[in-house]
Formats: sequence, structure tokens, C-alpha cells
Amino acid sequence: MWQEASANPIKIIHGNFTELYSLFVTSNGNIYIGDGDENNGRVQKWMEETNNFVTVMNVNSSCYGLFVDINDTLYCSMHHHYQVVKRSLNDSVMSSNRVAAGKGIYGSASNDLNGPRGIFVDVNLDLYVADYGNYRVQLFQSGESQGITVAGSGSLNPTIILFRPSEVMLDAEKYLFIVDSGNSRIIGSGLNGFRCLVGCYGRGSRSNQLYEPLNFSFDHFGNIFVIDTDNHRIQKFVLMKDSSGKSKKN
Repeated sequence: MWQEASANPIKIIHGNFTELYSLFVTSNGNIYIGDGDENNGRVQKWMEETNNFVTVMNVNSSCYGLFVDINDTLYCSMHHHYQVVKRSLNDSVMSSNRVAAGKGIYGSASNDLNGPRGIFVDVNLDLYVADYGNYRVQLFQSGESQGITVAGSGSLNPTIILFRPSEVMLDAEKYLFIVDSGNSRIIGSGLNGFRCLVGCYGRGSRSNQLYEPLNFSFDHFGNIFVIDTDNHRIQKFVLMKDSSGKSKKN
């Protein structure tokens, strides 16, 4: 764990992990870690107050995406099982997983997923899924099994072409941000549709380029931190503001 502008970590969390693919940090400092492979699938929760781990979900798959919604429901994106599952963290029964999206078999219909990765759940409990193998982002509205393609292949407003999207996020103004992994770029929606934000001139290792990024996150100032996988680095991109101090949205 690094503080801003520090070259050295302030804390290193040690645990008995196998094949880590995802993590999710809550506002109180707790960290949910997707820990396991096909034979040892589980999600562990590290608690900042006690510095201890506890298993909070058992799954028969690695979680390529994790999310905890406003109702303390934990979501796991099962890339190899073509499905997103969830369970309430307030439920003491560990086997209480429910299907949130996908039928568990490969497909490209509105209720299918193909290798889902990043996930995001908004305040309305609507689920957004980076449908990696179908080159699209699917929206599953709360309680619905049929998805709506909001970006990429088959969308109602096909303003952007995606290639293996791996992460998705919404900001407070309902703008959508996507890691377009296969195209080595970050894209975002705005008043005039989608536009490229980072990596807009092809993959590479320069400071304005990415190479197969897989994940990203925003800080409170709107800066973007990107896991630039094949460049073996984490890149920070600073939010640009206009003369009035407002962030630029094209």
C-alpha cells in the first residue's frame, strides 16, 4: 500500500494467497481479495482494524472482478464460468451465492456472457459487466436477467468498437469508463458519446501509451491509475481542468 507521491509502500499485506486476480477496497479500508483458482476459489476480506483475514465467499472459480454494493452485497465475476454471482455479506450462510448475470455457459445473447471480467454496481443496484469475449459492456438492471448492450458490439448506439474490454466504471454523473484492453486504451462517455482518454495513438511504452491494460481506478480528484499489464507498471494520468477549474468533458 502506497501513499500518494511516495516511492515506498507504507504497508505490505501478507497472506496465504493463490493466483490473485482482483481486489476491491471499501471506504472504511477493508480489502476484498479474489484468492484462488478452480480448485480453491474463495474471496478473502482483510480488515484494517484487526489486520486479519476472513473468508467471505466460496466460489468454484477465480474472481476476475469484485464489487461490494451499497447494501453490502459482494459480487464475483467468474471469467471461466461465464457468469457473475453475488451474496449478501450480512447472510451467515456461506453457500448463499446467487446468480447476478449469465447462464453459466458461453453465449452472445442478451442474457449470456463470454469471459466476464470487470464489474460495477451503481446506487440503483444496476450491474455493468465488461463482457470480455463478446467485445461489449452489458448492463443488467436490478432484478433483470436480460442484459442491455451499452457499449461495443451490438449496442443500440454503436459509437465505439471494443476489443476485449476488461474493466468498467461509472462516475457520479453516470458517465461510463472502460478499459479497452485489446486496443490498449481507456475510453469514456461524455455529452457527445464515447471518446478516447488514454492510449489514443496505438499501444507502446511511452508515457502516453499503454500495452494490454487490464484494470484501473480513480482517486477523489478524478485522476486515473491504470494497471499497464504488458509494460509491467502502474500509470497515473492527471485529470485536466479548464480555466474555471472544472474537469474537461468532451
